Amino acid sequence: MRRLPSLNGLRVFEVVTRHLNFRLAAEEIGVTQGAVAQQIRGLEAELGLKLFDRLPRTLALTEAGQSYVTNIRRAFELISEATETLKPEPLHLTISVTPTFASKWLIPRLPDFTAAHPNIDLRILASDRIANFQTDAVDLAVRHGRPPFGPNLNAELLFDHVIIAVGSPLLVEKLGFPDQEDNFSRYPRLHDGHDLWPQFLELAFPNGAPMTAKNIRFNQTSLAIEAAIAGQGLALTSTFFVDEDIASGRLLRVLPTELTAGSDFYVISPRKPRHAASVAAVKSWLADATRQSR
Repeated sequence: MRRLPSLNGLRVFEVVTRHLNFRLAAEEIGVTQGAVAQQIRGLEAELGLKLFDRLPRTLALTEAGQSYVTNIRRAFELISEATETLKPEPLHLTISVTPTFASKWLIPRLPDFTAAHPNIDLRILASDRIANFQTDAVDLAVRHGRPPFGPNLNAELLFDHVIIAVGSPLLVEKLGFPDQEDNFSRYPRLHDGHDLWPQFLELAFPNGAPMTAKNIRFNQTSLAIEAAIAGQGLALTSTFFVDEDIASGRLLRVLPTELTAGSDFYVISPRKPRHAASVAAVKSWLADATRQSR
């Protein structure tokens, strides 16, 4: 191979041709103006050609410089393209989950997933609408219900759907522990789109549920949980959504009652997924994260 000019000098040359100014080129590269000028002088000396005409306030490419920069830019583009082909593109996988599952469980654990699977670009589609694996380009989903979920779909149990009542420790301190009917009636009830309070109260108070101070309604469980943390009332939620909030003291389990909803959380995927190995990796990570959170 014939001897090449300094690659660093060529890089500086290409930058200077775009600015036609040593100072601006130096700012882009992050060196001094004198260092840029020295690189250009060295390159011109190595080539035995003048590449720039030095004018009072700017630079101008000579005919040789103009011809040279066209080929140099093409060479740098080829180097860039060759380098990019060495880097494996991240595999894009889309997981469909409910908004509450996304905000209260999945998103806090995403850094662990990224660390374990840096080559999988996980895209989260948060919606209560049941995703279509074909038209929505979804690779897997987490939904609560009862299998079977549809033809040609696999369903693996992720969490049992066990409902508990939670509230802010500060609210409990203010109103008294709500394990007695007189105290419970003082608490506002925070409802979500599932509206499981009637079933829960029938189980918690078999002799008749107490009246309540007021009802506040939300369309998402996550909103009811946040309202409970803020001390606005009592919320019903799946246990695994609030395990960390209870452990940190932001929430308190206020009654021993547990309601089994009859529909649990499953990981659902096509029997023949588009990216079988990566889908299996995500499912395995979800299962491991579930075991760690119990």
